[in-house]
Amino acid sequence: MFAFAAPRLRRRPSLTPMIDVVFLLLIFFMLAARFGMDAALPLDPGGLGSGSYEGPPRLVDIGPDTLRLNGREVAADTLADTLAPLMTGPDDIVVLRPRDGADLQRLIDVANVLRDAGLTRVTVVE
Repeated sequence: MFAFAAPRLRRRPSLTPMIDVVFLLLIFFMLAARFGMDAALPLDPGGLGSGSYEGPPRLVDIGPDTLRLNGREVAADTLADTLAPLMTGPDDIVVLRPRDGADLQRLIDVANVLRDAGLTRVTVVE
């Protein structure tokens, strides 16, 4: 006759590796998530009732490599000083107009320069 081996007890599958994987995924997604708010840049869209424009023109044309204030070329680091004689206070409107080839980061950099100089009302037009 046949001699069969004694039946083995069935092992229960271990849940430890699955729990380890779940915790690793949890840690990964917690570290990969972005916490906090992104920096917001307050801009007034031109022509939507953001107030009346008063005083001399303050139009900044933003090109890919140049800045022009009322048609005259200025450097980015002297833009706030060049605007000062045209303004009565920091709440005067400054109009930014991106030109062909200027990317969004260039517009944001110019707006940050003006904001760092204390100007509070920056409007973007096409």
